[in-house]
Amino acid sequence: MSGQEDDKAQERAPATRLVQAGRRAEWTGMPGQPGGIVNPPVWRASTILYENVAHLRGAVMGEPHKLYYGRRGAPTSWSLAEALTQMEPEAAGTMLYPSGVAAIMGAMLAVLRPGDEFLMVDSTYGPSRSLCDGLLREIGVTTIYYDPLIGGEIAKLCTERTRAIFLESPGSLTFEVQDVPAIAAVARERGIVTMIDNTWATPLLLPALGLGVDISILACTKYIVGHSDVMMGSVTANDALWGTIRNRAHMLGQMASPDDAWLALRGLRTLEVRMRRQGESALALARWLEARPEVARVLHPALPGCPGHDAWARDFRGAAGLFAFELAGGGEAERARLIDNLALFGIGYSWGGFESLALPVDPANLRTATRWEERGPLVRINVGLEDVDDLIADFDQAFTQWRAAMGR
Repeated sequence: MSGQEDDKAQERAPATRLVQAGRRAEWTGMPGQPGGIVNPPVWRASTILYENVAHLRGAVMGEPHKLYYGRRGAPTSWSLAEALTQMEPEAAGTMLYPSGVAAIMGAMLAVLRPGDEFLMVDSTYGPSRSLCDGLLREIGVTTIYYDPLIGGEIAKLCTERTRAIFLESPGSLTFEVQDVPAIAAVARERGIVTMIDNTWATPLLLPALGLGVDISILACTKYIVGHSDVMMGSVTANDALWGTIRNRAHMLGQMASPDDAWLALRGLRTLEVRMRRQGESALALARWLEARPEVARVLHPALPGCPGHDAWARDFRGAAGLFAFELAGGGEAERARLIDNLALFGIGYSWGGFESLALPVDPANLRTATRWEERGPLVRINVGLEDVDDLIADFDQAFTQWRAAMGR
């Protein structure tokens, strides 16, 4: 895509970009034949054949969108990476990884060095914390956890050794919304790299690079794929860090399979309509739960009672389908009974797929910089594409059984 065409693409609405991005004519057609197909085909390759030795010797390993070796990609993965890049107008490029955790690791290892300090939000995804307390500690990186609601006060934690700040907004268990622009501004003043796990919102709802963040990380397993059948991650970076991200991913041998990239591309095309429907249904269910006597508190960024709601209202373009609520009483057994009695909610990890899920979560033991004040057992909900009235009715019958078990 030429620079002029790329500029024109970035001027289009996000929903239009999702449909059009990554569909270059050279990836969807054949040379010398007019027209083409809608979707890039699946290019499966390990060995790339060269015309002769001179052609082999002239191949440049890092040249974009040129076949070199299977690990460096082919049109299927290039198409997905370009489409993800075009979701972030300020982005220079995207690398694909075999999982969201691999993407988080890839971003960390591209930026951090022994002796660095790393500021990590205390509400972070569990495996991100494990990377900090395990791999990063082993290579000599010191992690300092911070309050997700710290905002611009994060400046007080920055030292000469602070190399990067990691954000996750909202947190995927407790849903605090961070002041992303304020933290990014502090970091930029000090030459500190910012990276965000933007899986909950995706760039569709939170254009993180546009708010000053340097690196945006997605567990594409969730909303991008949308069908709970592919593991994948991505790292999208601005121009200053894109080369570093790409080179470290190549060095670590990170890539995504062409079949998975093709499935992710298929999911990406419907991302806007899926997220809009799931977001609307989730908010309707959250409001219904908020009025129930069995519920002590609902943690949904679009509700005024959720920590950081004002930042959500200012920065986000909508809400996703993942939130949580606390039960007004009971313990582990009663929470398990409620979840078990739900007929339309599967019980399983992950989220962002078309099917609704309910999961018991216990964030208190994961905190080190802040204290999680529980009002009752916490249940995390992924709202899928089912009719929201059916989901509400399902909870209604489950609450009836829950009350009976509680003797109410």
